[in-house]
Amino acid sequence: MKNNKLFLSAFALVLFFSVSTTSFAQLQAPAPSPAASISQVVGFTKISIDYSSPAVKGRKVFGELEKYGVSWRAGANNPSIIEFSTGVSIAGKNIGAGKYSIFITPQESGDWTIHLNSKANAVYAYTKDGKVDEAALAKDDAVAIKVSPMPTPETFERLAYFISAEDNQVASVTFMWADVMLTFEVDTQVDQKMEQFKGVF
Repeated sequence: MKNNKLFLSAFALVLFFSVSTTSFAQLQAPAPSPAASISQVVGFTKISIDYSSPAVKGRKVFGELEKYGVSWRAGANNPSIIEFSTGVSIAGKNIGAGKYSIFITPQESGDWTIHLNSKANAVYAYTKDGKVDEAALAKDDAVAIKVSPMPTPETFERLAYFISAEDNQVASVTFMWADVMLTFEVDTQVDQKMEQFKGVF
């Protein structure tokens, strides 16, 4: 009996250390650019954005880390994805429900361009010999939005997206990172959808 107790105690101890060692081995350091997401229902439409959030880390972001005139993925790691549960209108153009990847083309002066890619491609799909094929990327734009960059009130250490809609019809989607803020509007077409529903109910 005494031997059985000793055996069970030893077995339990070995099992504890085995589980602890395995758990420790699986524990990884926090991601440098952690995954983030935001979503909001505006009118009849759910707008969701999934992205990874890099940090400034004392670097000059726009003009150096992200070159002027070169499109980038508007985040880190995987493509930054915006999804609309219904059709919407952006910059006067109707686009269907679905997922779109976000690219941003910064400029040293003048408006920047926010691209919503119709194929939800990664930026690497348009990269050849280390350079982005801007013409091929533009060809797959569902919509290209010209936006005037605005200075942030203070340095935004981590890239972030925000969604707001005061009238619950037109959403403002805002990108902020380092010292730059960009905003574009998404018309969720509430009135048009109400007209469609009239014939149903």
